[in-house]
Amino acid sequence: MSEQQLAKAYQPRDVEAKWYPRWEERGYFRGRSDSDRPSYAIVIPPPNVTGVLTLGHVLNNTLQDILVRQARMRGHEVCWVPGTDHAGIATQARVEAYILETEGLTRHDLGREKFLEKVWDWRRQYGGRIIRQLRRLGATCDWQRERFTLDPGLSAAVQEVFIRLYEKGLIYRGHRIINWCPKSCTALSDEEVVYREEQGSLWHFRYPLSNDQGHVAVATTRPETMLGDTAVAVHPDDVRYQRLIGQTVRLPLTERVIPIVADTHVDPSFGSGAVKVTPAHDPNDYEIGRRHNLPMLNVMHDDGRMNHAAGAEFENMDRFECRAAVVEMMQELGLLAKTERHVHQVGYSERGHVPVEPRLSNQWFVSMRTLAEPALGAVADGRIRFHPDRWVKTYRHWMENIRDWCISRQLWWGHRIPAYYCQRCNHIEVSRQTPGMCPKCNGSEFHQDRDVLDTWFSSWLWPFSVFGWPEDSPELEKFYPTDALVTGPDIIFFWVARMIMAGLEFVGDIPFRDVYFTSIIRDEKGRKLSKSLNNSPDPLEVIDTYGADALRFTIIYIAPLGQDIRYSNEKCEIGRNFANKIWNAARFRLHHGESTPDWAHLDGLAGDNLRSDDQWILGRYSETVAAATESLACFHFHEFAHAVYEFVWNEFCDWYLESAKAILNSGEAVGRSLTLRIFDYVMAGLLRLLHPVMPFVTEELYHALGFCNKDESIMYSEWPLPLSEDCRERLGIDRQVILQVRDKFAMIRAVRNIKAAYQIPVGRKLKVLIRPKGPEEESFLREDPVSLEFLLYASEVEIDQEISPQGPAGTAVTSLGAAYLPLAGVIDIEAEKERLSKQHGQICERIKSVQKKLANQKFVGNAPSSVVERERERLHEFQDRRRRLLEQIQSLENHDG
Repeated sequence: MSEQQLAKAYQPRDVEAKWYPRWEERGYFRGRSDSDRPSYAIVIPPPNVTGVLTLGHVLNNTLQDILVRQARMRGHEVCWVPGTDHAGIATQARVEAYILETEGLTRHDLGREKFLEKVWDWRRQYGGRIIRQLRRLGATCDWQRERFTLDPGLSAAVQEVFIRLYEKGLIYRGHRIINWCPKSCTALSDEEVVYREEQGSLWHFRYPLSNDQGHVAVATTRPETMLGDTAVAVHPDDVRYQRLIGQTVRLPLTERVIPIVADTHVDPSFGSGAVKVTPAHDPNDYEIGRRHNLPMLNVMHDDGRMNHAAGAEFENMDRFECRAAVVEMMQELGLLAKTERHVHQVGYSERGHVPVEPRLSNQWFVSMRTLAEPALGAVADGRIRFHPDRWVKTYRHWMENIRDWCISRQLWWGHRIPAYYCQRCNHIEVSRQTPGMCPKCNGSEFHQDRDVLDTWFSSWLWPFSVFGWPEDSPELEKFYPTDALVTGPDIIFFWVARMIMAGLEFVGDIPFRDVYFTSIIRDEKGRKLSKSLNNSPDPLEVIDTYGADALRFTIIYIAPLGQDIRYSNEKCEIGRNFANKIWNAARFRLHHGESTPDWAHLDGLAGDNLRSDDQWILGRYSETVAAATESLACFHFHEFAHAVYEFVWNEFCDWYLESAKAILNSGEAVGRSLTLRIFDYVMAGLLRLLHPVMPFVTEELYHALGFCNKDESIMYSEWPLPLSEDCRERLGIDRQVILQVRDKFAMIRAVRNIKAAYQIPVGRKLKVLIRPKGPEEESFLREDPVSLEFLLYASEVEIDQEISPQGPAGTAVTSLGAAYLPLAGVIDIEAEKERLSKQHGQICERIKSVQKKLANQKFVGNAPSSVVERERERLHEFQDRRRRLLEQIQSLENHDG
């Protein structure tokens, strides 16, 4: 391909549309279980089947794609399994709303079977959209292995696990306090409750003693629950109440009399020291109720309305309506002592977005402590590594204090619990199919439990169920354990911890070796991205505007390990400009012909053949490859992006490419051929190094530059390696030459800055005088006069240890020596002195103004710290500018006349 055939600017839409179908058609993403290459496997955190692509998905899947693309290039047999989660509550709610809107029907109108048919129809029509969108991002998932958590194979795994745990006594059915979502009308696990700090009220009520000899004061944030009170509790050692223990109170608004019990759980120092006990609606009260054999009175319907047990006056009231009514009636009765403002944590349903209701209910539970112990050890002993490792402490704390997992959900969409109830004696039989006969009463009629399992009960099996477990499949043997998991820290309990438990329990091995926890993406103001704030960009629109490579590169460039990301669409200019920088480097190379035949290696070269600039770029390339490879190995994606960006932009393109121009334009055949070979070697390596992050532009340019055949792909080229010590020695690459060239470029930059400071046009060639620091520096500066003169854009370069300018000159003192730019006849000296003096006066006034502001203690004490810090930065900037102006003025005055 010629320079003319490569567009002037990178057109991502065309390139992306060209390459992704080819990759997929050629089977590049397929992981083969019969391969003898070492495996590398990742399972995608399955997004909800209802989901669409978000920036969170972009970050997560870009990181996964980087890992698998690099693994392919390092010779691994890669399997990246995609899929979606059936998302019980979210999907059922979405379809219910859809049916109500389109057909005016509820799920109860349809019945269970018809409703489930509707959900499957909806899933076929709309579900999995996010999986299709991931292709636009460039994700190289093994699409032939796409899984869905309600697939037959995965459903069989769920059933098998339930039965095994039940048979081990680790699954049980119990009557316990659970979190209830009144909107979704289902139980929730503790991890599905999100706590929000809210300003509420604390109401203090008086409960009259039954003997009319006074009252007991109690306080509550949920007055409606008093209708379910079955006791008042006090501490046994609280002298204020010892005489009342065993007596009773009349529960206001009801006709019931309830006892006063003594319990050590009560904190005598909190409030009045007496607490109302509602065993069916509070987990702590439930434990008190069990200890004292108190009645468990449930006063609410599933949907949060009060039931008949609350009393005729309150029946069918919404719980919050009832709250207001109770407070009003207690006030009318003179039993409301006081109301206090009260800040407290209120639990909300993660999916229903309404306050949860602690509620006594018959549910299925998994006993977790037995499963947690081996999983704790797997992280503690380093078999599983967390990145960043601070999450180990969070994980350990949760696992050491783990509670039983409520796994039943009162939904229709999901894995139905494989428990069957005898119609005659209600005996429970857990079985893979409907039992034929009851072992207790010989009855033959059964009905299956109506509930389904928590969505996470299928997700915790994901790393091995996708490979065919419980069968001993070739895929399971080849790709389990997987290598890495990329996920958000918000599901460390929901998913990560449970997967570790499940892998160890059912497969006997850890599910993955490394877990990378992604950052939270925020907007420029530090707010979490959300539709309600209108600050959550559509990634597909971003890709349309900037390109997939630009978005992928930007999202990791701005994502330091363990820190939140501040994102804006405009930041994607970083990635787009970077892609164009690489594109333009390729256009420059194509301008000088096809790739050299021996571009892939450095065999046959020696240090005597190379310019110091060649040695420098090869040395820095080697260091960059080593640093970038190490960054990926440590999951420091941000450091990888910065290392490669700095090298490509600031060293390869800004310096080596410009240095190469001098040689390529000189017409000297040997030097030209050698420079092109070095350029090609580094360019090819850079494209391979960048490929995992920017797959489209690197594939296009790797082909355009002739680094692979049309039926090959950069995807399966070898990952670049640093130069060996033998190679570095043979090519004369050492630390000294790298530092010398760096210092030479610093001198050239300083001379360019002098021209800019004196407003001399960039294109005007001037004589440059260089006085080297010593013989070694002089020898080095003389060895490549062609590129030195070209980079300085000089009409002539004179190098001498005794040289000094005659007349006014701009001066740059560097570690290699002093460089002078004679100014006589170039600028109007007097006019320049006047201009600089005027600027000096202006900058001095600015310095005074800022110093006065910073000396004002009111300003420093009251202004935001960021504003004060900005003023200090401005002061430093102005002072530095004043120093440079004085140096320029001094330079003109020292050589005046």
